[in-house]
Amino acid sequence: MLKGLYNWAMAKAAHPHAFAWLVAFAFAEATFFPLPADVLLIPMILAVRSRAWILAAACTAASVAGGCVGWAIGFYAFEEIGRPLLELYGAMDKMEVVKAEYEKYDELFVAIGALTPVPYKVVTVSSGFFQMDPFAFTAVSLIGRGVRFFAVAGAVYLLGPMAEKLVRRNLRLAFAIFLAFFVAGIVLIGWVL
Repeated sequence: MLKGLYNWAMAKAAHPHAFAWLVAFAFAEATFFPLPADVLLIPMILAVRSRAWILAAACTAASVAGGCVGWAIGFYAFEEIGRPLLELYGAMDKMEVVKAEYEKYDELFVAIGALTPVPYKVVTVSSGFFQMDPFAFTAVSLIGRGVRFFAVAGAVYLLGPMAEKLVRRNLRLAFAIFLAFFVAGIVLIGWVL
């Protein structure tokens, strides 16, 4: 099953509409979607390595735009949209702790969420709810998401065919590592919050 999924992702990564899907995926991941954009970014870079930097830039821009929407949800529509979203990720019952962390760290809290496997959508909605300055939020998100996506793009670009061979040979291990990072991000948000 994993091999079929991997082959499908690689085929879709070279598809003419893959770029649009990547942008939509990165945007949605910053507001409500549970999977990180790396799921599409990595195979797209493996499929066409020369586009690594363009793809990382597109991921960054779309993710920050989605983050701004998440901020707006937290600021303008917390009860209607933000609260149910944070409840879905188990973060609502720890909002007092999140508030204390925001008051103590402010921009650093956003930077950690932008760089790590912590679900970024929780950070974006919380930022709006705690009324973080939208310009500071956008600037920190741009830097954090940029560092993250360009680091992923750089690693995949440099490893290139070797990374693809490694993933093909150890598909279960690669999937387990990805899943571990995803679960670690959710656990980390639960621990931090």
